[in-house]
Amino acid sequence: MATPDLAPHTVAAKYAVLVDVGYLYAAAGEVLLGAKERKEYRVAADELIQALQKHADDRIHGELLRIYWYDAARDRVPTVDQRVIAQLPWVKVRLGNLNARGQQKGVDAQIRSDLEALARHHAVSDTILLAGDEDMVPAVEAAQAYGVRVHLWGVEPPYGTNQAERLVWEADTVEVISADFLRPFFGRAPQAVPPVAAPATPSPAQVFAGRTPARPAAKQVGQVAKLGPNRQRVEEVGEHVAQKWILTRGRDNIRDLLPGPILPTVIDTELLIEAEKELGHSLRPYPEARVWLRDGFWARVYREFDLGVGVSSK
Repeated sequence: MATPDLAPHTVAAKYAVLVDVGYLYAAAGEVLLGAKERKEYRVAADELIQALQKHADDRIHGELLRIYWYDAARDRVPTVDQRVIAQLPWVKVRLGNLNARGQQKGVDAQIRSDLEALARHHAVSDTILLAGDEDMVPAVEAAQAYGVRVHLWGVEPPYGTNQAERLVWEADTVEVISADFLRPFFGRAPQAVPPVAAPATPSPAQVFAGRTPARPAAKQVGQVAKLGPNRQRVEEVGEHVAQKWILTRGRDNIRDLLPGPILPTVIDTELLIEAEKELGHSLRPYPEARVWLRDGFWARVYREFDLGVGVSSK
């Protein structure tokens, strides 16, 4: 489905792009490389920024004020990479502090302050916010109160979601940047080669032990690799999500979903995200698991309202 223009009715749109680098790098490193720390990968940041700028221009078709690049550094002293980025045209690097534990401090506050100031001074008509923290919500609401549209971008998660639900709700538009878009700019960091120790002189026992013929490996009969998720487990998770929704949203709201078994697209997506959070892995490569998940969901709902359980047999 084609993505609509973000500012189709704006005659002379002016926009800024605000990027939470900590969120962008961490989310991309996880989905692309399964990495947990920045030191595990390298980023072609200048090329990535150019790609994001072009992507933004394709969406808004307006004048770019600048790209704000929010990162962190020890004592706010920029690294070599950050110095290179700061020299790029239309890019402003804003640094928070990186403490001894590798945690960013002050970055969110800078993003909130800039977003509100841009809106208050009518410097932009639109802002693109690439972030995921719920702390951004007050600034988004403030910018909107000044008449600025806020377009939230996120990074495709490996499963579930990596953005705060309230932040997604408050944004004017939401777009997920695909892993394929980001893949050309991320690569694994080269691993240091450990020094090779000089071989120790073997003892007589080691020499003779090495001459013992190895036993043939026992054939494993009847063992087949189990692929994909377990149906019973997925259905149980579907029931658990339904039970949680009944408790938190109330029977009246859940009753609106009846008679089923078709779920509205938004609710179906939310069910998938909640289930993936509980399972700890993605169900998206397994279409049959989506069916099992819905089966479990409806089984619990039908029991709640004392209806016959009519789950799918797919």
